[in-house]
Amino acid sequence: MTLLQIFNLFGVAVFAISGALAAGRKSLDLVGVVVLATVTAVGGGTLRDLLLDRHPVFWIAETENLVVALAAALLTLVYVRFRHPPERALLIADGLGLAVFTIGGTQIAAATGMSGFLPAIMGVMTGVAGGAVRDVLTAEIPLILRRGHLYATAALAGASLYLLLVEAGIPRPLPSLLGMAAIAALRFASIIWGLHLPVFTLSEKFDE
Repeated sequence: MTLLQIFNLFGVAVFAISGALAAGRKSLDLVGVVVLATVTAVGGGTLRDLLLDRHPVFWIAETENLVVALAAALLTLVYVRFRHPPERALLIADGLGLAVFTIGGTQIAAATGMSGFLPAIMGVMTGVAGGAVRDVLTAEIPLILRRGHLYATAALAGASLYLLLVEAGIPRPLPSLLGMAAIAALRFASIIWGLHLPVFTLSEKFDE
């Protein structure tokens, strides 16, 4: 198993945990927990593979992804019976998962021959789509759209950096590591120091 595959499984586990916790906040039953955890964990990669016409999609070709997602969801159920999950620690873990999924998705898209920044778009989609589906299913505003969060922006910045470094001929795996580090750093900065994009607000005169 390669280092990238290990990182990918870590991302699957982290996103599955976030899905399970979201299900718990909405008081869903066991089936709801498993479904939400799985959708969160594999949703982004599934959308990427469908758009790239990659068959079978990654979790069918590599079933260990489903096993890890299911195990993470069930372990989360056991853990929260005894301890309250640390919110900030989970946000940081989610940031790491975002970094891994985004760069992995960018690499897969680039390997198909996509040019320009299209691989970066596919990478961002891989990183954020699962969480967006999770939020929609639980009637929440998707995290990528919420005020005060650098999420998709962090993913796009890291994916773009990765592509620029590859184009510049930087030897692997340095572009991957630096791309993931950039995503994680921006996400952590948003969590810890509240960095965010400017907010668009219509003036009250438009309501008159």
